[in-house]
Amino acid sequence: MGVIIGPRVIDAGVSLLSVLVSPVPVAAGFPSPAQDYFDGRIDLNAHLIKDVTSTYVVRVSGESMTGAGISDGDELIVNRALEPHDGAVVVAVLDGELTIKRLRITPRGVILRAENPAYPDINVPALSDLTIWGVATRCLHHV
Repeated sequence: MGVIIGPRVIDAGVSLLSVLVSPVPVAAGFPSPAQDYFDGRIDLNAHLIKDVTSTYVVRVSGESMTGAGISDGDELIVNRALEPHDGAVVVAVLDGELTIKRLRITPRGVILRAENPAYPDINVPALSDLTIWGVATRCLHHV
């Protein structure tokens, strides 16, 4: 199962990273010699985080979400203020255990769906203690 290890608070006003940005899109096909310079800096906070007061970064452990592009060791940007909805990737607390799964709300109940066929979905029993801790908004994937 995808277990979350160590959420970190993103403090207001603290820049996670400021990096140089290319002024033009970079082709994934043939390279262009005219695109070999960078023009200024970009603050990744402005592009990745919408609400700094309710946003956390969590590290993923496990392979249950690889079909959603979330791998072991990736970091997820998780917003606790967002309303969880059917189809969202969420950090859930089920009977005291943290997990990352796709939330499915069906007429038969709530399912925490794994995105890897090697892992079973979790059909949440009616008497279980389920809390949706937050909604994942971005995955920082290692290449």
